[in-house]
Amino acid sequence: MEIVLITGMSGSGKSVALHALEDAGFYCVDNLPPELLLAFVDLEQQHHAQRVAIAMDVRSATSLPLVPQQLKTLRAQGVEVKPLFLDATTDTLVRRYSETRRRHPLSQQLSAHGEQDERRALIDAIELERELLGALREQSHVIDTSVIRPAQLQGYVKTLISSPGAQLTLVFESFAFKRGVPSDADFVFDVRMLPNPHYEPGLRHLTGLDFPVQDFLQSQADVMQMHEHITRFLESWLDALVRDHRSYVTVAIGCTGGQHRSVYLVEQLAKHFGAQRVTLKRHREIGGL
Repeated sequence: MEIVLITGMSGSGKSVALHALEDAGFYCVDNLPPELLLAFVDLEQQHHAQRVAIAMDVRSATSLPLVPQQLKTLRAQGVEVKPLFLDATTDTLVRRYSETRRRHPLSQQLSAHGEQDERRALIDAIELERELLGALREQSHVIDTSVIRPAQLQGYVKTLISSPGAQLTLVFESFAFKRGVPSDADFVFDVRMLPNPHYEPGLRHLTGLDFPVQDFLQSQADVMQMHEHITRFLESWLDALVRDHRSYVTVAIGCTGGQHRSVYLVEQLAKHFGAQRVTLKRHREIGGL
């Protein structure tokens, strides 16, 4: 039996992720109280269910501390559990709440703030939610939805759940520093010091997925050295990450615009490590998987 547990910040896209899993053939349950998790899984096993997705959020705050131990129990029973945590920056969440005019689920708990302005109250609710969900975030693969579209998120989720759960999965992600560092990254490498194809007129409107850009970057000694250094670093520490029972490790490569250098290096690193391990890749700024 395979279970995908979706948790995360309110407004981060949990409903979008759940719909993606429903499209992929999962039986989906939204806002299941943690107290019912083990009994629900037992019932689904009796019905011979194979793929189940469960969403939990801060509305069950008082019982969320039960979940980490429950996940250990399920794994001991042979259930494959993939916890996903959807996150976004506080500014992004504030903007989304302002656009939808919805109330944060913890806003009632902060009503004692009384006369403070709405934005401050919302920020306080978001920060309280981060604190309450901290333990679950530590045990999950994090997806930062701050600057990705719903269609990209659906693609990310479908790709993640298709990877084998019993092995370490390496996720390589390109991004633009000008749009912020992904909060889901375990390792971040800055490659802005490398020669930039943006300043080559014939390459400016292409990306690191295009052969002319690849040829240009492959001819640069600094680019080849950066590739070698990142490769050696990861090869030195991957076994330790496996011993630490990590399921996913996200390696983010950033350049100025997220179009050329970071995209090229993600492609090359994914190709190199893909021969040895389960490897995924995504390009945040160009919407590629």
